[in-house]
Amino acid sequence: MSPGQGESHDELRRTWPEISIEFVTWISTRGSWCPQPDQLITNDQLSHIVDTNDEWITSRVGIRTRRIAGTESVTEMATYAGRAALADAGMAAAEVDLVIVATVTNQDRAPSTAGRVSANLGAKAPTVFDINAACSGFTHALAAADHAIKAGAATTALVIGAEKLSDFTDWTDRSTCILVGDGAGAVVLTASETPGVGPVHWGSVPELVETVRIERPSLRFAQEGMSVMRWAITEAADLARQTCHLAGIEPQDLAAFVPHQPNLRIIEPLAKQLGISMDITARDVIDSGNTSSASVPIASAKILSTDAVPPNSPVLLFAFGGGFSYAGQVVNTPSRGTSH
Repeated sequence: MSPGQGESHDELRRTWPEISIEFVTWISTRGSWCPQPDQLITNDQLSHIVDTNDEWITSRVGIRTRRIAGTESVTEMATYAGRAALADAGMAAAEVDLVIVATVTNQDRAPSTAGRVSANLGAKAPTVFDINAACSGFTHALAAADHAIKAGAATTALVIGAEKLSDFTDWTDRSTCILVGDGAGAVVLTASETPGVGPVHWGSVPELVETVRIERPSLRFAQEGMSVMRWAITEAADLARQTCHLAGIEPQDLAAFVPHQPNLRIIEPLAKQLGISMDITARDVIDSGNTSSASVPIASAKILSTDAVPPNSPVLLFAFGGGFSYAGQVVNTPSRGTSH
């Protein structure tokens, strides 16, 4: 029987390891840890590059602007995000013993982005590795860090999503170039006596493995957009609902919903199927475009920085994309940090 189908929340909770919801909290919450490039590209500007216009783009994907990096690398954006997250949490890099960076757009095979970020921040000797799960990379990385702390393998984790999709975009292909954006976001996880991160619900869809690609020889972002949208509209809501059930709540109990930000035509029906108001659903794709693994931390930072979501409130994170992978968890918002 699938989680959430015919089982009560109490029955589901009894199946979790007790430690899984008691000892980890999400610390950094201010918007300062989602650095975005200064260069803002509007739909009108794109119309000078490819055959498109503002009405065509907004009606199909809901995006109005996107941030595009210039000389900034994935490592540089990730480092800035990590440093801001640590400052916001009131912690030093020396306290971090695990650094995970979710990215699909690092130009180099080795060293890892996480290794370079750790060195840039002056961390002592943390475990460092990257995760490539494309758009669901951040929620995968969050789960990996959560599990490491619960297992006693780490005490303080820095989790970052950072992407420079513009480096892998064919700017003459209007089916993809209108979507992408660059940026990074980060959070700090540490042991706590109060609930913070709920059980992860993750998996993959093997039959869709080739629908999102960055592969040789072109090394350009490509996707089967209709296949992705069809899956998102017909399957994603049930998986997101199961994620809530693993945390012992219903979607209607959420204070906010932060899905991956692929396009507005996916986000809006997904929220509607879950019975979640668009007032509490992140729609940063309108301003930032699709930033792959950076989309969830960036959108989270922005929706939480409004103070509309009170501390100790449940927020659903749910992402999906290349692989074809998905991952989500319910997190409780902590006390606010200080803005930097």
